[in-house]
Amino acid sequence: MTPESPDLDGLCKLFPTPPPSTTVFASVAAEYADLADEYGPRNVLVLKRHPAGLESLTESLAAADRQPGEGPRSPRVESLPEHASKTIEEYDPTLNRLEYEERIELISLVIDGASRSVPAYLQRAAAHESFARDVGQLLLAATRQRIRLDDHDDLHDCLAFLYAMNDRFHAELDDRGYVERADVIPQAVERLEADADGLRTRVTSSFDAVLAVEFEEYRRLDRRYLAALTRDADLVCLGERHASVERTRVEPGRIDDIATDAGLTVETLEPEAVRDGDTDTEPPHQPIARFLATGTSPDRSADIGNGAGSPNADSTDGDPPAADSVDADPAGTHSSETDSRGRARRIRTGTTREQLRAVATEIQSLRDRHVWSYDEFAVAVPRIERVPETRRRLRDAGVPTATIGTPSLAEDPAVNELYAVVTCQCERERDGNGLERMDPADPARDSSDPQAASLDRLRARVPEFSPDLLAETAGSSVRRSLERWIRQTDLKGRIAREEAWVDAREQYEGVRRVLEIAGFVEETDLIGPDWQGLRRMLRRTIQYDAPYVHAVETRPPTGGVTVCAVDDLKYDSRKAVFLLDLIDETYPGEQFLTQLFPTAWLRAMPAYPAVTNPSLESIADTFATVDVRKTTASSSAAQQNATRSADAAGIGDPFETYHAQRSRRRLALGARAAERALYCCSYERGAGGLRRSYDESRYLQLIDATPGLELEDVDAAADAAIHGETNALEALLAQPRGELERVLREASTGGEADLGETEALFEEIAVVLEDGDIDPELAEAVRSQFEFAAGEVVRND
Repeated sequence: MTPESPDLDGLCKLFPTPPPSTTVFASVAAEYADLADEYGPRNVLVLKRHPAGLESLTESLAAADRQPGEGPRSPRVESLPEHASKTIEEYDPTLNRLEYEERIELISLVIDGASRSVPAYLQRAAAHESFARDVGQLLLAATRQRIRLDDHDDLHDCLAFLYAMNDRFHAELDDRGYVERADVIPQAVERLEADADGLRTRVTSSFDAVLAVEFEEYRRLDRRYLAALTRDADLVCLGERHASVERTRVEPGRIDDIATDAGLTVETLEPEAVRDGDTDTEPPHQPIARFLATGTSPDRSADIGNGAGSPNADSTDGDPPAADSVDADPAGTHSSETDSRGRARRIRTGTTREQLRAVATEIQSLRDRHVWSYDEFAVAVPRIERVPETRRRLRDAGVPTATIGTPSLAEDPAVNELYAVVTCQCERERDGNGLERMDPADPARDSSDPQAASLDRLRARVPEFSPDLLAETAGSSVRRSLERWIRQTDLKGRIAREEAWVDAREQYEGVRRVLEIAGFVEETDLIGPDWQGLRRMLRRTIQYDAPYVHAVETRPPTGGVTVCAVDDLKYDSRKAVFLLDLIDETYPGEQFLTQLFPTAWLRAMPAYPAVTNPSLESIADTFATVDVRKTTASSSAAQQNATRSADAAGIGDPFETYHAQRSRRRLALGARAAERALYCCSYERGAGGLRRSYDESRYLQLIDATPGLELEDVDAAADAAIHGETNALEALLAQPRGELERVLREASTGGEADLGETEALFEEIAVVLEDGDIDPELAEAVRSQFEFAAGEVVRND
């Protein structure tokens, strides 16, 4: 084999189809228990490709079967990037990993100082808000795959420029003793394969066996790392067919073929072999998850053209789920006649806001019926950027959320306060008395001026603020000056008193990031170690920072509903899972890979760090849901037929079909994370003045049209059952206006309104207001609603 092709020696056990997450955990635990019994728990290294779900996996392995008299196990579980990072540190402890904020600054300086002319297209694209992040993501992908300018001939001029900048960027890192996180695995592969300074012996001496989990997502360099790591250790790989989303972004092909080509012995791991006790019944929605992943439905076996390892619809697809009233029927409305069908529930609302209100109501309803804790729910959004808004709206509806991460710095109040401090300190350096001359009561003052706006922010946030406080906390070190500000103004104490626990954790993280940036400014020679240098770097970081680009913790100790990207559910499970935004513009979507280049350009960019020009054969080989035989002889006709088709089986445009199938898999993996109830949620109209209409995802339409699969609509109407305190309060406040509108509507159409019903309702509300133990502010709000409905002027006390 060539040096680029890893030579692995061991077993690769694959599930024929993605099973429920609980089955995956049970399988990994069983394999780990066997290896731990043979080699000892501390001599078995478990490597998972991605960090998401690592905690759940560790808990599952710790509870694996133990020998009689054996104490608790502490499994060695690490993500592949984490282990590679430790390998690099073992080789050279003096290497510094480049932080996210530092990368933004350094690569910006490299591009600003480039002698190579910038292509005209990139100059125009730079005006778009997402340009910097899109370029950053492209360069990260190129780094992970070790793509260099010299490796390619006849590059598109834009790619040639960007790859040249990336090569120069990494030359700068080498000179400064930094290693970029995206370059950790490539560098670790080089060091291990060369056994530099006996590195491989030192790293591998602490284990005798490696259990590689999530093997379907191991990319070429990942497999090379695994090969170098296991030359003298037993290797067992566990994976799933029809489950790769991230690997298939950059390389097509079935995991069977990839494992075989690498030298592994492939075995099929049947789910029945790892089920334990009462868990041998699948959830009612599992046929839907299996259909999304493989195209196999309960009533018919789809012709998936996938050869060996294809799912067999006759094996388990037709087995009915258990008759347990909660497992088989979370809503309590199904009869035994429908138990053999794949079932999920559908929430279809008018707007995104109504979608989240309906989700909140359903969560409260399930809690009331089944006494489930908030920890047992997950709400999955298509992109991590949707997490902050989703979490906020759920909490506004009375549903506590548990997701912790780092939102966009621009949205962090504590970060904005510190940025205001930095801005004011810059003004003090420039003009020592400039801040004192800014009178907040001066009508001629320009409130949009950065210094004036910063002073206003500090006056609003800090009790008894004055410019003297800035002078008291300023010093020669920008980091220590910020630390003094934090102590003297009790910033962390204010956060703890004024913010919810989850928000406080996030703002503490934001403060930490600002202090790290200040420390970097003092240590680097990229920019001046002063307030001006810190302000420049902070401004650039805030401008280019994306929400939740850093680690997100979804199981904090306080509990609450998990809100996360759908990809993070692959190795996780909850009693109920809500998949949001299932519209065709999201699943599969209209723009794949990047916003940086038009799709037509991507198809003609073979050097782009992703699959851009797949063949029909590679598409059919990679995705069981695609049948190449359905492609017509006319390419243009096939493209027209596939453009908006609800049936994704035909291949139209190869690029769009390939990546649409990846999106379909994401849905399948999110669906299988539900243990008892799956909800598919969508909306009809967007927000804003245009109120754009959205079609339901083609995959939901396909489920609807498939025999043996069923989507049951959840009543999201205004008169549906009310669950939760917030919903009850909103319903109460809406009663006066609602009753008035009902009476007027009847009168305008010549009908007769039943005023007795209205009087009875209002009398009941009046009794509650007079005799009930309710908050005075709530009572006043209800009375105000009656005044509004009566056309009276609202009191302004």
